[in-house]
Amino acid sequence: MSEPLPAPIPAVLLAAGASSRMGQPKQLLPYQGRTLLRHAAETALAAGCSPVVIVTGAVHAALAAEVRDLPVQLIHNEVWEAGLGTSIGVGVRALEELAPEAAAVLLLLTDQPLVTPALLGELLTAWQQSGLPVATAYADTVGVPAIFGRLVWPQLLALPAAAGAKPLLAKLGDELATVPFPAAAVDVDTPEQYRQLLAGGRDQTPADNQSASAPAGAPAA
Repeated sequence: MSEPLPAPIPAVLLAAGASSRMGQPKQLLPYQGRTLLRHAAETALAAGCSPVVIVTGAVHAALAAEVRDLPVQLIHNEVWEAGLGTSIGVGVRALEELAPEAAAVLLLLTDQPLVTPALLGELLTAWQQSGLPVATAYADTVGVPAIFGRLVWPQLLALPAAAGAKPLLAKLGDELATVPFPAAAVDVDTPEQYRQLLAGGRDQTPADNQSASAPAGAPAA
């Protein structure tokens, strides 16, 4: 296990979707003895994030039951169907009450199972050193997990309802730092991608940041 983050920052784990392409809640799919939801929550906790806020939507009760023994906060997004941007807003607004002194927020998804506590630690270190928002670089793009300093929160709250964080990351341009982690491109949106994850070569965390190949699709946030 990696060392805890140098200074705790909150994490918002986005888990509100209905998984329409999967045909069942992907947050509850098993992976290495845990569900994808629990895997992501435990990754954030292992990295030292506090508090960890999970934004739910379509299947709140089942997700709450899955992590009831973890030190996490669940927030239900009542308008989750309007899009990912609403879940980001719900999570960030919750932190304004739960962590009023927080200097930054980490955004992450439930369907990037190869993301590690070590990567989250690298993102925080890059944020501390640069003072800039920091995104993960993979598959010729940038995306989450990503860290946004407090000054950027108004822009997160202003995201269009249907948009994830990528439009904001693209807008930041040179005002964005990145950490390369190709394995972040491995996501789980369809039954075929889930089968690939569980097949040989997809279900093991890479030994280093450069060892994982990207699937056809990359996470949308």
